Amino acid sequence: MKKYIMFAGSLLFASFAMQSCLDYDDPGAERGVNSTETETTHFVGNVDSIPYLNQPTPHGVDSALTTLETYFMQSLSGQYNIRGGKEGGLPAAHAYQRQYCLGPDLYAQYFTVPHKDFMYGTLTSTYNVSAEFNNGPLGAYTMAKNAIMPLLNHPLIDSIPEMKAINLLYYCVIAQEQADLSGPFTYFEDKQNSESPEEYNSVREIYYGIVENLDTIVACLKHFETRPEWYKEKIMEVTGEYCVTNRGVLYGDMSMNSYIKLANSLKLRMAMHIVKVEPETARRWAEEAVASGVVESEAEQQGIFPTISGFTHPIVDIANNWNDLRLCASFESLLMSLDHPYTKYLFLPNGYDIENKVTKEITPAGDRICGIRAGTLVGNGQTFAQNKRQAYSTFSTDVIARSQCPTYFVKWAEVDFLRAEGALRGWEMGGTAQFFYERGIDNAYIEDPLNGSQYKGSLNAYKNLEQPVNYISRDPMGDGPDWPSVTTIGVKWNEGDDQETKLEKIITQKYIALFPLSTEAWAELRRTGYPKLFPVLNTDDGDGSIEQGDMIRRIPWVPTDPIAVSMVEASGIPALGGPDEQATRLWWDVEGPNF
Repeated sequence: MKKYIMFAGSLLFASFAMQSCLDYDDPGAERGVNSTETETTHFVGNVDSIPYLNQPTPHGVDSALTTLETYFMQSLSGQYNIRGGKEGGLPAAHAYQRQYCLGPDLYAQYFTVPHKDFMYGTLTSTYNVSAEFNNGPLGAYTMAKNAIMPLLNHPLIDSIPEMKAINLLYYCVIAQEQADLSGPFTYFEDKQNSESPEEYNSVREIYYGIVENLDTIVACLKHFETRPEWYKEKIMEVTGEYCVTNRGVLYGDMSMNSYIKLANSLKLRMAMHIVKVEPETARRWAEEAVASGVVESEAEQQGIFPTISGFTHPIVDIANNWNDLRLCASFESLLMSLDHPYTKYLFLPNGYDIENKVTKEITPAGDRICGIRAGTLVGNGQTFAQNKRQAYSTFSTDVIARSQCPTYFVKWAEVDFLRAEGALRGWEMGGTAQFFYERGIDNAYIEDPLNGSQYKGSLNAYKNLEQPVNYISRDPMGDGPDWPSVTTIGVKWNEGDDQETKLEKIITQKYIALFPLSTEAWAELRRTGYPKLFPVLNTDDGDGSIEQGDMIRRIPWVPTDPIAVSMVEASGIPALGGPDEQATRLWWDVEGPNF
């Protein structure tokens, strides 16, 4: 880690980072950016092949480790890119905002942006199509891909197959998320380190390709235990220095265990995504993943952790220093209806007095938690003096910052809720739906596990809530009518409930547990229709494809240069199977019942 910090300031790394982030807002330009090398050679290897049965030699391993050191450093920046890093740095506000807060965070209805004016564009409401903002997730994917692919395609990486497997796993994480956000992309050519990719691959092809890779990754990493001790020591040393995602290091675990668990947990997530389109494959993938070993403890989780890397979750700056996010009314209503522990300490009441423009009634500062309805046509202003919506609720900086809120890849609670749904469907998940549901709730809190949580203090009462609280959301400014809660379920598990009610409970608790990982929350909202949230207002402020009452189904590509436009028309639209619009469903997002 110390080597990386010193290196990140060098001109060599600055050159790499600048090129990998070139034209960050232009997807056409991004796809033309070469995976940056510090040498002139452009390697194209076989990323899908991991020769883990080959016998290592000290000379071959030492040569690979020495030659690839710069590539490891580049790959480290790719790990950060997965969760809002940029230019080789840790997750930070600007990149994280582009990746999450101006798109998926809004679509999942965790947050609402309280103003429309930005120095690099405008966002008038939740579904407003913005060429300036739409490509933020693609930019994050591209930076991560550009950072990782030179290592994966270098011929010497085959001498240390575990490092190839781990870095391919990082690529699988960001590739799965990108496929679920916009749909098809140039997956196979990207893996070949292509300088000018042209062919979009379908979501189905991408899913099958990722799962094939995950199986190979797991086989490789499980074989690691058979390696000679000298070899294991060298690999554990290099992973400890250049792979910062393993939470196990905080507990003294330098093994391959948590990488294996991440790969299988990602496969389980993908299995559940496809349950309505390919149910038999979904069951097979899910049961294989659980049998092979998924995340089952806080130590086995992976992500970018402040407790390891030393940073504050970017949403603190974005929401509470930049005033660019406020609580969404849908999330407010859900949490209040279930009397969730977060309403006691995580989300704050309004920060200023708010006058109702119609009745002149004053809502005093600190009066109540109040969110902004998704789709509200917001005005200008990042201060309360300019914009009264800045007074609406946000979260406690102390809770997020002081508790060192992690940015997970796959959270333990998510895995338990996935297993709960699998068990509900009759799959072999290693336990009952009730067991995984209740354990998922136990570990659903946002704070870092090492720092404790106020959440657990009121957990017993929360888990025993049989009926929702009668709750009505009211806009203090009087811009709309009152909104009675649409939450009709409680929290307590009841074996007498029908399948659909049990599923709604599972997904509702998963949605809360995922916060603030909106990419996965939005995917599950599209797949199942849960949790029940308020319909987004002013859907016609989008691209015109969304019917009032429906939700956005994908982030359009909105290409801005001739090359990108040509690629979308030639292979993107056929791979997508529909127009490049917000209402076009992805392969796994099919209409019809959940059972």
